[in-house]
Amino acid sequence: MTEKIDWKQELFDSEKFNKKQENLLKNGAKSLTDSWLLSALFIRWKKLKGIREQSSPDCSSSFQERTKKIEAADVCQS
Repeated sequence: MTEKIDWKQELFDSEKFNKKQENLLKNGAKSLTDSWLLSALFIRWKKLKGIREQSSPDCSSSFQERTKKIEAADVCQS
């Protein structure tokens, strides 16, 4: 069973914040910059809880690798 966690309330109870941060935690974001700050507060909460996100796999490749694969495919088709 999944439990709904009120991260804003947990974070608000755990530390002291300035008026802007308190307002964001209570009322939510009203602008883009507010959402950035709220996101930073969420990351702070995750660090306090010890929650780590899995890193995404490295899917990058170099131009040289791609060129070699294309050339190899062209040789096989000839």
